[in-house]
Amino acid sequence: MSIHLYLIRRLLLIVPILIGLSLITFGVSRLVPGDPVGLAAGPQATDEIRERLREEFGLDQPLPVQYLTYVSGLLQGDFGQSLYTRREVADDLQRYIPATLELTLAAVAIASAIGIPLGIISALYRNRFPDHSARVVSLFFVSFPAFWLAMIFQSFLGLNLGAAPISGRFPRLDAPPEPITGLYLIDSLVTLNFEALGSTVYHLWLPALVLSFGALASITRITRASMLEALTNDSVRMERAIGIPWRVIVMKYVLRNAFVATLTIISLEFGWLMAGAVLVESIFDWPGLGLYIVESSLRLDFQPIMGVTIVYGMIFSLVNIITDMAYGIIDPRIRYG
Repeated sequence: MSIHLYLIRRLLLIVPILIGLSLITFGVSRLVPGDPVGLAAGPQATDEIRERLREEFGLDQPLPVQYLTYVSGLLQGDFGQSLYTRREVADDLQRYIPATLELTLAAVAIASAIGIPLGIISALYRNRFPDHSARVVSLFFVSFPAFWLAMIFQSFLGLNLGAAPISGRFPRLDAPPEPITGLYLIDSLVTLNFEALGSTVYHLWLPALVLSFGALASITRITRASMLEALTNDSVRMERAIGIPWRVIVMKYVLRNAFVATLTIISLEFGWLMAGAVLVESIFDWPGLGLYIVESSLRLDFQPIMGVTIVYGMIFSLVNIITDMAYGIIDPRIRYG
């Protein structure tokens, strides 16, 4: 099968995934106890006001009709309207997605930049001091919950040392860079606004570092295991026997073969970090999807929750497809079918 047909097939498979997500989120939102209309209307609202609000949002219709109305809106890019704020969910998603995406990408970059070298060093010095040290570091970071580390780092580095702000994505009194992608790092670089770039990095590095800890441990472990497996191949012994320098063998052959498994875990961690950003965003008051969904959950505002879930599913599916495409670049022996 050609890569183009494989790509088309994978893109088409996203459709049933999104349909399943929409069914699950719709069902759960209707089964959760509580009265979202009552919370949105307020404690002083009369029964007439509540009933009018239900009619306005179509909540007086049978559940199948509500679901079909919701799906037809999704097909037109309409994620519905928030019960609490009355804003369009699509507008909110367009505002919050770049913040979470930037935070997640930065966390993955940090985890990969630290975890891959640690895994390589650990494998090359197996059962020696560097290996034991790398495994202790991995175990340390994966053993502590992200919210606890976030508060410790926020208190020590933010409050005590002043090395990073304790909340926000950008200084409140300063204008962010001209919006092009919504990712402040990229927008600052494209517009050559280096002052905004410095402010962005200053606000971004600490929450991204905290978010990266769990992924760092996984990437280190998988890289180590993949490197050890690749180092035991007969081809490595043959390459050493014919006199190829050890550095060339490791960087050109061993690491390339081992990186397929590492790339898989990086793509999986990307999706998990997006979902796990909820706690970090809440602690650092980061204006992303995590904070948005927490606030919506507390209000029983299910339209934003459903919208965020659909977006997460789309992003995770697209990342998996991109990862599969990258396999063929890393290892030309891989065939799509």
